[in-house]
Amino acid sequence: MKLIGENLNIVSKKYGKALKERDAKTLQELAIQMAEAGMDYIDLNIGPAGKYGEELMSWLVPVIHEVVDLPLALDTSNIKAIAAGLKAHKKGRAMINSIMVRPERMEALLPLAKEYDAEFVGLLWGPEGMPRDENERGALCAELLFRATEQGIAPERIYIDPIQTPVNVQQSQIMSALAFMKMFPDIAPGCSSTIGLSNVSNGAPDHLRPILNRVMLIIWKRWGMQSAIVDCFDKELHAIARGQRPELEALVHKVEDGEPIDMSSLTKEEQDYVKTARVILGYTLYSDSWLEL
Repeated sequence: MKLIGENLNIVSKKYGKALKERDAKTLQELAIQMAEAGMDYIDLNIGPAGKYGEELMSWLVPVIHEVVDLPLALDTSNIKAIAAGLKAHKKGRAMINSIMVRPERMEALLPLAKEYDAEFVGLLWGPEGMPRDENERGALCAELLFRATEQGIAPERIYIDPIQTPVNVQQSQIMSALAFMKMFPDIAPGCSSTIGLSNVSNGAPDHLRPILNRVMLIIWKRWGMQSAIVDCFDKELHAIARGQRPELEALVHKVEDGEPIDMSSLTKEEQDYVKTARVILGYTLYSDSWLEL
């Protein structure tokens, strides 16, 4: 599974400050840590950056590439900033994160993906916003691929994101996105898939976010997810992505399959994974105290 490091983000207190102050050293130290953690890409999330995005991305891409050779995911709604980042990207193949399935976004960004031979994340967010179910996700995916094919963009350049929603808000949307993954190989042959994993734990207390992210990754893996945008500092999450915790994956699969589980025979860690899987899959209602029950 490919991993895209999410930590270089304008909303981060430390790294957002570094971006605003053009603090190259702090950002380069983070990039080195991401590379050492085994990330396959580094996401450069500069936010909307309406007034200064073009200048910031032109500065940031070479700064990061001074210290690492990883390809970069250009993460901003500012189209001019995306174009500037693509122009500055010289190591490997850049990624555009993301292109929504909205006419104005596709018309502006697909030609850039073609011009620079970039990969891109196709975010299944349409003109009416969040798709209601897996069928709407399928229709949006087909529309995006049709537009990309018109531009002559090869399927292997495309990563489809069915949208991860927070478990404490929309458990039904999680099941809809998973159901879409059953359809994905037939709808998008040759394309890859990705997910903004940490969204599942948005709004949860900080100490509960890692377990939600890790269990959600196990579930996505079983449903064929090929990459994820993740916290580069969560080593346990990386181990799961690389298949190094098969016993935990097997437990979560048992929950999915409705198999009986003797909780008294499990370690505390294993119990936490079972309880969390039940919450994510909607078998148990979400509350901030689910691990204590």
